[in-house]
Amino acid sequence: MVIIMKPGTEETVISKVINKVEELGFKPHPIYGVINTVVAVIGDRTQEAMDTLQSMPGVDRVVPILRPYKLAGREVQPESTVVRVGEQVEIGGRVVVIIAGPCAVESREQYLATGRYVKAAGAHILRGSLYKPRTSPHDFQGLHEAGIELLQAAREELGMPIITEVLDPRHIELLEPVTDVFQIGARNMQNFALLVEVGRTNKPVLVKRGMSATVDDLLKAAEYVLVGGNNNVVLCERGIRTFETQTRNTLDISAVPVIKRFSHLPVIVDPSHASGEAWLVPALSKAALAAGADGLMIETHPSPQNALVDGPQSLRPDEFRQLLDDLRPFAEAAGRTL
Repeated sequence: MVIIMKPGTEETVISKVINKVEELGFKPHPIYGVINTVVAVIGDRTQEAMDTLQSMPGVDRVVPILRPYKLAGREVQPESTVVRVGEQVEIGGRVVVIIAGPCAVESREQYLATGRYVKAAGAHILRGSLYKPRTSPHDFQGLHEAGIELLQAAREELGMPIITEVLDPRHIELLEPVTDVFQIGARNMQNFALLVEVGRTNKPVLVKRGMSATVDDLLKAAEYVLVGGNNNVVLCERGIRTFETQTRNTLDISAVPVIKRFSHLPVIVDPSHASGEAWLVPALSKAALAAGADGLMIETHPSPQNALVDGPQSLRPDEFRQLLDDLRPFAEAAGRTL
């Protein structure tokens, strides 16, 4: 259930309501909005508890939440969430945030070179993972701990926030000092132990939709992070597995407005993994902006033909620069900027 406080209610009164929620054996999640303060209540509701809370000073009304995701839904927070990354980047605002870089960090030269040209082109966040989940155990799995210094070097030289994938709860402490956003990949969307652990951090978390996951599955995965107390969650549509064989996955463009209708969390689109082909990325990127995406995650590599991971879907430097130039009028038409 969610407790909606009356506008202008003093913090001392709100604190008493929160204390009562805990006294009744529930877990409170206060959300301080622009107009109203609401307290999301996690636990098995009873009519007696609802009546008790409804009668408290400052409470406007108590509303049961029927959807399986509680904190991620707009019943709890009607206003759209804006997730702040670093000092300047905001995902969910007027600016369409561009996350760009190689799928995997391969070497100092490759990573820094990519970071320099994506920053110059106008990207906001640099991607690059040290741990890569691969379908075959014989494929390149990433640099692991040996790449930590490369993430740190990129942050120091470029001044860009870094997003990197985390596969194991044991890696969180290792990666936390050198990353600004934890990425939960499609294969780990339902790794609940991992979701719980990133929920205990104060770093923004990007949750990618699983290959065969529904929108409800994605929102319930995000719920695991939110329940842990981390409200800085971004959702990512990256294509789902269907019967189609012409593309790597099928981009579910309708997921963007659907998620925005039912959830306050920002949504970005990954056209690179959705298509698996670099030539398709521009068209899917434009479609994503038209659908209302808050950002794009685009793979690019200085030399795609030599990439150790996902070369066919990675844009060359000139292609990446051209794409961002081409996207600006599309962003403006959608009432956004790039």
